Amino acid sequence: MRIGRRTIMGLVVAPVAAPALAQDWPARPVRVVLPYPPGGPTDLIGRVVAMRAQHELGQPLVIENRPGASGTIGAAEVSRAAPDGQVFLMNASIHVIIPHLNRNMPFDALADFTPVTNMAMVPLVALVTPSLPVRSLRELADHAKANPGKLSYGSSGIGAAQHLAGEMFKQIAGVDMTHVPYRGAGPAIQDLIAGNIQVMFDSVPAGAGAVRQGLLRPLATTTAQRIAAYPDLPTTAEAGFPDLVISTWYGVWAPPRLPGAIAERMQRAVAVAVRDSDVQARMATLGADPVADSPADFAAFCRSEYEKFGAIVRTANIRME
Repeated sequence: MRIGRRTIMGLVVAPVAAPALAQDWPARPVRVVLPYPPGGPTDLIGRVVAMRAQHELGQPLVIENRPGASGTIGAAEVSRAAPDGQVFLMNASIHVIIPHLNRNMPFDALADFTPVTNMAMVPLVALVTPSLPVRSLRELADHAKANPGKLSYGSSGIGAAQHLAGEMFKQIAGVDMTHVPYRGAGPAIQDLIAGNIQVMFDSVPAGAGAVRQGLLRPLATTTAQRIAAYPDLPTTAEAGFPDLVISTWYGVWAPPRLPGAIAERMQRAVAVAVRDSDVQARMATLGADPVADSPADFAAFCRSEYEKFGAIVRTANIRME
């Protein structure tokens, strides 16, 4: 019997068991698939939230790392699972980016999942090497226009948030800069410090140490409001680029057709988790701001982000190599 449907005397009738099922759920340990190796930001944020949320649910949330293919291997496994509340996916915003980069996806990132909640947002900061004679995002745009094709910006890889932020800046400012992808943000930051590349849009903690030492210069945060880590730094809107708003974010999904009551129960557990002071302290070290929005709000956000990133990718003609 599929959850949410039952047949009486040959007639399919509306479900009546879903609320009772959610009331009893979970009755046993729940699997949480993290589609990246241990130690990365998706894994770290997912684990700290899951470890606290399981106390609220009364059952263990068993973490399983299923890395590979930019998160699609683990996500595909969840998309094919039964909608019984026994498996969830914790993934980053790459979930709605990768479909625009890969034409051979094993799932539909929107239709084949039930959005549950956005756990956290990680804002980006526009950073430049100090040898570049700019001190604002507007000056960076003017300098890039005066030197077309001469500036390079780095990222942790093709399709990463740093890459798409750079493309957004290029498209909005009308400038020409060269993208240099790296295998991870660390090597890119080192080349930015050395002046081998001149620009990078990266997460708050990635370049924080170099900023404090004066090795990198921050220009603006890619957020709608100023952030605690850089209270004196203008936002991209304040810097004259109101459409340049982009963050990495980390969400929870379930297989398609999960009963709404179960999705709401999981969302409430995540909301309790991200309000926990220890969880917030751990998130702060990762530059993450807790969210825990409703399933309906997260579904609308996923679609909006899917369309936004799709437009960036199409305009820049980005493809996975």
